[in-house]
Amino acid sequence: MASLGAEGTSTAGRAAPHRRGWWRRNWISLAFLAPGAIWLLAIVVYPTIATIRFSFFNESATKFVGLHNYGSVFSTDAILTAFKNNIVWVLVFPFFVTFIGLLVAVLTERIRWSTAFKAIIVMPIVFSTTASALVWRTIFDLNPNVGIVNALEQTVSDWFRSPGAYPLNTAIGQTTASLASFNVTGGPGGSLLSKSVVHPGDTVMMGLTRISEVTLQTLGAKMPVAPHKAAGSIRGLVWNDFSPLQTTNTSTIVSDEHGLPSLHLSLVTSSGASAASTVTNASGNFSFSHVAPGSYRVEVLASNFQNAFQGTFWLGSQSVTPTSQLNQTAQSLLSVPLIDLAMIISYIWIWAGFAMVLIGAGLAALNREVLEASEIDGATEWQKLRRVTIPMLAPVLTVVFVTMVINVLKVFDIILNMAPGSSQGPATTLALSIYNDGFTGGIHSGVASAIAVILFLLVVPIMLWNLKKIKG
Repeated sequence: MASLGAEGTSTAGRAAPHRRGWWRRNWISLAFLAPGAIWLLAIVVYPTIATIRFSFFNESATKFVGLHNYGSVFSTDAILTAFKNNIVWVLVFPFFVTFIGLLVAVLTERIRWSTAFKAIIVMPIVFSTTASALVWRTIFDLNPNVGIVNALEQTVSDWFRSPGAYPLNTAIGQTTASLASFNVTGGPGGSLLSKSVVHPGDTVMMGLTRISEVTLQTLGAKMPVAPHKAAGSIRGLVWNDFSPLQTTNTSTIVSDEHGLPSLHLSLVTSSGASAASTVTNASGNFSFSHVAPGSYRVEVLASNFQNAFQGTFWLGSQSVTPTSQLNQTAQSLLSVPLIDLAMIISYIWIWAGFAMVLIGAGLAALNREVLEASEIDGATEWQKLRRVTIPMLAPVLTVVFVTMVINVLKVFDIILNMAPGSSQGPATTLALSIYNDGFTGGIHSGVASAIAVILFLLVVPIMLWNLKKIKG
């Protein structure tokens, strides 16, 4: 026993100097690491512990409320909307950004000036997300004269549905029927018809009201001129029958009134068929020549009043549902606000370069002998990509995909800066909910902390799995 004790004393005696020697040898390294460790404790560890603690307390962090805040998270409509939007982001964004990164990385290997092309693709990630969000907010602007997306939509729309020269202002309740004034009545399909029946050699006058002065100025409208009769022809006038100088008789022309130019007219028979067509001149006058004997009425076509393309409110809360043959619950879950799609597109623009760089590095490290062997075996480019390149790139693609999943779980600044105030509710995510509940509209630190803890629990397992893949 004595010998064991002596041996134990001797061993302990040797261990103590060894520990003291380790501290002497490494104190300089520890001194360099200390500021970083202290800073890490201050900005990461302490806030994490404090957030977890606050999630179990009331808003002022003075009363323990247990899991009440977590219950509020899963019972509040706004936060459930944030969960749904996060799911949309996770299901859509990582897949498309990885696919586009792969596509660009493969294609840039086969083109000249690939370095310059890659630099252009990577450039968006250099700018702040806030600046990118403001740029894309302009791109998706509702006004086609500002937003390029709506400008393109307007161009395509005008190919198939040309706007009329006199678009109606439906915002003030202006309809085709309310345009009728002197000798005019509403016709089928929004058209206007002359009340009087005319025959060859007659004249007809049709007065309209509620015509925009801006439209008249744009079309170069001139003072109306009363029509003259001509044998075998039907002549007439369509004019803006409104003047402050005229209070009683609405059938006469006043000096400050204007003719209605560029109106498309049709001469309609008693059976409703169109016998001829014409367009009014700058003074609003028109003429149908060589008219066969019979009774006619003049029709102002509805296409004259067809509104131009008004734009798609991409930054609004209007939703897109995959199919209408769904029950109400499924439609609610699957409907995606247009603003979510707009922001996903802009976020892909930002991060596609990052995905391309990582995947391009993976392509550069591939075994070229395997690729050459597949070519010798007669594989097409598509077969080589699908059966050789992508399987060999699987670890890199997985890392990119998972990194993007972690990224979108925390998406915040692009929504805050790109979505108008009225659309932030339908487009909100968990990270934005933390900001809104914790710092705006009254402090709700308990609920915000609970959301932060839930987001932390969602991100950490994916992050650890991603680190394992990177090391492996």
